[in-house]
Amino acid sequence: MLSTLVRRTLLCRTQFQVTSPRTFSANQKTTGSFLQTLKNVGVSSLRRTTTAAKASADVAAIQLLQPSQRLVGFWLLGCAGLTAGMVALGGITRLTESGLSMTNWDLIKGMKPPSTKTDWEKEFLTYQQYPEFKYKNQDITLEEFKWIWRMEYTHRMFGRLIGVAYLAPAAFFWAKGYITRRTKIRVVVLGGLLLTQGLYGWYMVKSGLEEKPDSYDIPRVSHYRLATHLSLAFLFYSGLLWTGLTHVLNFQNIERTKQIRSLSKLAYSSKGLIFLTAVSGAFVAGLDAGLVYNSYPKFADRWIPSDLLAMEPKWRNWFDNPTAVQFAHRLFGEISFCTVMAMWVMNRKVTLPMRTRMALNAVALAICAQVGLGITALLLFVPTWCAALHQSGALVTLSTSFWLTHELRRMPKI
Repeated sequence: MLSTLVRRTLLCRTQFQVTSPRTFSANQKTTGSFLQTLKNVGVSSLRRTTTAAKASADVAAIQLLQPSQRLVGFWLLGCAGLTAGMVALGGITRLTESGLSMTNWDLIKGMKPPSTKTDWEKEFLTYQQYPEFKYKNQDITLEEFKWIWRMEYTHRMFGRLIGVAYLAPAAFFWAKGYITRRTKIRVVVLGGLLLTQGLYGWYMVKSGLEEKPDSYDIPRVSHYRLATHLSLAFLFYSGLLWTGLTHVLNFQNIERTKQIRSLSKLAYSSKGLIFLTAVSGAFVAGLDAGLVYNSYPKFADRWIPSDLLAMEPKWRNWFDNPTAVQFAHRLFGEISFCTVMAMWVMNRKVTLPMRTRMALNAVALAICAQVGLGITALLLFVPTWCAALHQSGALVTLSTSFWLTHELRRMPKI
């Protein structure tokens, strides 16, 4: 096209040399039009060439950075693994009622545990000034106190370990240029979440150390703060997992057929439901709502418990009434289970890449195991081992749902 326009322009110029003065002006306008067209085509071609070159350069850059990208991905996945361990340890700390044994918080001084008998007696004396000892653990011995104190201490030290494991490599990779511009934003956001999580953990513990003269309940942390603390942990973990998978797994460009689009919608919906169910589980844990109705599928002999909406105003029941909180958690769990299993059944015969098929099967297996653990914990009056497995199972189920949606994502941006 460009060569044709050049030839036409040259021909016009030759013709202009033999035309009369009267027609010269008109021909000059025609020549200007051709030259403008030639300029536009040239600019357009140049832009297309530049865009293609830039895209090729970006692809080449990604290929050159692939080893460093994988290294960053393995670091993020390692931090995700540590966070999963932290969530499990936090659940055990709560279930063993150890969380209120340490009554102060100091980032540096708090790292040194008591080493002598005098130190332990001083720590025990401090614990005796707070509500948990006054109203619940008056008969606890020094040795028993040491055990719950060490549980909480391990939990806090594990949190500091995650901080070092995240922040130190982040600074190193940033300085080396291993982290891409888009990933830098995620690293900063995740670092902010990590710091917020640590500070909020102490804010949660403080709620259980405060005197509450108007309350007749046993001393415990606020279930609102507990749910927020767990939600922050899940958000931090999810960000690490998603970004780590993006850096480690090769992208699969799945054709966006009608079936794949439907599968994607169900996958993202189930992920949201699983997350919501996990958060509602924190309210169950904070209110000991798992001990209210220990039967399934009915609530005692009723499908709808009689005290479901016993509080006023009505909306408070879904946050403060143990019966309504357990009812909501069961309902969210059942809806999540039905959504995942419907997704699995509907896509059994759909042609999928092997990794995507594995992720779909993993979500189905995880949700089945998680529902089974939940029912078992309920019927056995929430034994510690089963409740701890159920909380860890929530993270496993959420992880598999993130894996599936990650496999179904569009072109990754790292």
